[in-house]
Amino acid sequence: MGSMRRTVAELVQERWGDHRPGLWFEGRVLSQHRVAAGAAARAALLADLLPPGTAPHVGVLLDNTPEYPLWLSAAALSGAAVAGINPTRRGPELARDILHTECRVLVTERTHLPLLDGLELPGLRVLVTDTEAYGELLAPYEGAKPDAAPSVSPDARLLLYFTSGSTGAPKAAICTQGRLAAAGRSLVEQFGVRPDDTHYICMPMFHGNAVIADWAPALAAGAGIALRRRFSASGFLADVRACGATYFTYVGRAVQYLLATPARGDDRDNPLRMGFGTEAGAVDAAAFEERFGVRLVEGYGSSEGGAAIQRTPGAPAGAIGRAAPRDDLAVVDPGTRAECPPAVFAEDGRLLNGDEAIGELVNRGPNPFEGYWRNPAADADRRRDGWYWTGDLFYRDTGGFLYFAGRADDRLRVDSENLAAAMIENILARHEGAAAVAVYAVPDPVAGDQVMATIAPREGAGFDPSAFAEFLLAQPDLGTKMAPRFVRIVTRMPVTATNKIHRVGLRREGFRCADPVWWRPPGESAYRRLREPDIEGLLAEYRARGREKLLPTG
Repeated sequence: MGSMRRTVAELVQERWGDHRPGLWFEGRVLSQHRVAAGAAARAALLADLLPPGTAPHVGVLLDNTPEYPLWLSAAALSGAAVAGINPTRRGPELARDILHTECRVLVTERTHLPLLDGLELPGLRVLVTDTEAYGELLAPYEGAKPDAAPSVSPDARLLLYFTSGSTGAPKAAICTQGRLAAAGRSLVEQFGVRPDDTHYICMPMFHGNAVIADWAPALAAGAGIALRRRFSASGFLADVRACGATYFTYVGRAVQYLLATPARGDDRDNPLRMGFGTEAGAVDAAAFEERFGVRLVEGYGSSEGGAAIQRTPGAPAGAIGRAAPRDDLAVVDPGTRAECPPAVFAEDGRLLNGDEAIGELVNRGPNPFEGYWRNPAADADRRRDGWYWTGDLFYRDTGGFLYFAGRADDRLRVDSENLAAAMIENILARHEGAAAVAVYAVPDPVAGDQVMATIAPREGAGFDPSAFAEFLLAQPDLGTKMAPRFVRIVTRMPVTATNKIHRVGLRREGFRCADPVWWRPPGESAYRRLREPDIEGLLAEYRARGREKLLPTG
């Protein structure tokens, strides 16, 4: 069977009888064989837990403990699918994620049980992994062998991972066993992953990055993995050295957090060969390699798998890379479907013809996008005209290099998590002092976006920053990354001729506007007025990381 049609179940089965180290976690080591055996036991349990005739979906609400990859492998063996449940979601939104993906079983741990308090989750069986009851439930299945069900095929669903759009609830993208196995094999070939490598998984496994770009290539190559319950900058090097990690993935701010740790003379004394990820930024990537002696390889990939750009050696500053030789990727005007003209730059690197050069990145050729779970409208929108529309804005220079320019809708990407502005607006609109609310992205000084809100208070209400902060803390469905970093107060919300909120104008002005702006400095929970010295400090951060040109100029 060719590698493109292999299943993840087969890759799990191949580890049976392999007694090399396979999984490191908090000082404990499991062999590859024990991992396969643990997956087999959970697969056998799952076969008895899933009601016949229902969608074989298992929700996983866990930190990065050994149970996470064990349940991924168990689902592969049994022909089930794992829905990665995001623990930063709250209340009804969390319940919606579980119910929408039709999970019959939810695997969690005691630390996350309070998130489920008060939620209506009919018919859901909850397994709590760090309890005696869980061990007793699993015990009769110990000794099972990893024999994949006869019905497991490359087309069987294995992952349902959530991505956010501009409106409505997050969509659950589908990834089959065949696609995940192929993605793992592709990265093995691209990066020369060896069976004696160890992949350090410190990004959350409910995120597609950790599973597709870290766990899958390790499984495909027969390499080991090392888990960190939650990312820790201070513990990073100690973990890497203890398990002999040679590869890791990252998203967004992780690289900045690592660079913020105190430098030591032995920082370069580590076994890492490379890191693979996105949104580190050229300045921080160079600083990381200089300090730790580790090359960071960045690329672009649509969350749903429909388009990807690999970093091209020698790419101009700010460029991600070139499109594939077949040139299926194109930057087009969404209105006319015509390709946008190439970018024109000033001597200082500023884009001079952004209005005509910036368009949406589309893939006009075959692509591995497999659709969304129970969302035909989103499927159709993503596949308009037979093309895959990424929803991301790019421009292209005369040499064919592609540059990321933002998002085509009102998404925000905060600390590597996509958020929907409309959902945050709906929460902020509950504030009794607000007559109107608009939420939008402003560039983060390091990577991705920050949340900014404009609020028009009710007549006579004014704005009390302490009361607003208390209001945010009291909202059960306000995720940990949704709270606005900047809050602009206006007497009247700006609107367009059609009486819609003038978001373009708000984004253009950002936090440098004539109206009063309140902000939460990093690490602080209280809001205070944004003053000129604060703005100067922020601008220095943008400038130091080469992101000043992303700021609106008014």
